Amino acid sequence: MSVAVEPSETAAVPSPSEEWVEPGARPVSEAEVPEAIVRDARDFGAYARTGGWTFALKVARSVRPGGQPAADSAKVSAKAFGELAGCSAERVMRFYKAWDLAADDGLVPHFEALTPGGDVALPDADVWLSYYSSRSSAGSVRGHAITAAAEAEGIRPTKALEVAENPTALRAAILADPGTAEAARAALLDRMKEDPALQTEMARAIARTDGLKKAVAEESRAADRIGYVRQIAENGRIRTPAGQKVDAPAELRAEAERHLSLIDELDDSEDAGEWAGEAYETMKGLVAKTVDDDPELRVQERKTKFYSSLQKATKVFEELTLDDAADLDDIYEDDMVQRLEALQEAITTCISALRKASPGAGAGAGAR
Repeated sequence: MSVAVEPSETAAVPSPSEEWVEPGARPVSEAEVPEAIVRDARDFGAYARTGGWTFALKVARSVRPGGQPAADSAKVSAKAFGELAGCSAERVMRFYKAWDLAADDGLVPHFEALTPGGDVALPDADVWLSYYSSRSSAGSVRGHAITAAAEAEGIRPTKALEVAENPTALRAAILADPGTAEAARAALLDRMKEDPALQTEMARAIARTDGLKKAVAEESRAADRIGYVRQIAENGRIRTPAGQKVDAPAELRAEAERHLSLIDELDDSEDAGEWAGEAYETMKGLVAKTVDDDPELRVQERKTKFYSSLQKATKVFEELTLDDAADLDDIYEDDMVQRLEALQEAITTCISALRKASPGAGAGAGAR
């Protein structure tokens, strides 16, 4: 049969985060408590104040420094200390190295100043993790690099080492969490600036992935278009369709600055492609209008375009004749001759037109 309990009789259960004090409690005397509990309490208090330094001291005063002959010291090797402690020599050496680093910083005495069983003042517990790493990977070249990078970022090396030792966990976090993915992206970009091999690998991976390849091409096109607008806005120069580089009119440059300011104000999450396309097309139209409104510039544009086309045609024809001049019997087609004859006729017509347009053509005709 169950017994109902009145609310007033129900015992209050303290929250785990609250310190519970027995009602009417008074300071306890060590004489009233078993010696084993007193010893454990003292050890606990010492560890609460100093953390891992308590155990590092036990190692530092008991393990002889490397290279010191056994006959010169009452201390033992890290291997022997580990056997007595029931743990590995590697674990002992992690405490040893932490003490050594702290000694170099003047935080604790060097090994030579310590004797077995001797006590010294220990640093606060919160300093311990700055010197100690519980991971064996911290001692490797890779571990040292990770530790240095973690310190530069202002985080505990143990956290970075843990992540480095669990790439599958890192992958899972990147796949599941946008914030982690963004941090990974930023880190990879920073790493690629100083790692050409990684640049090559990333470029190869992107080129082999259709979706990424298309996205990169679109971003590259947007970047080129923004660069075109930025060139006008910042340098005050325009490039005409024929390739001339001339000073941009003030109103055109102002329009480029307006478009550029709109693009620069976009958030990282916003797609700049559409804005870049609009700015680029606007600038192209204004450049074409600038050329068309200036008679002198318009003539120079036509001349530049003609020379450019002539140079390209000359280069192509020279390559054609030089590459295929020999062994024409193997490649002969009637259509080739017909096309060359048409080309010859077009060139003759062009030459005649240019000769008629030459400055001395009219004077020569009148003299005759």
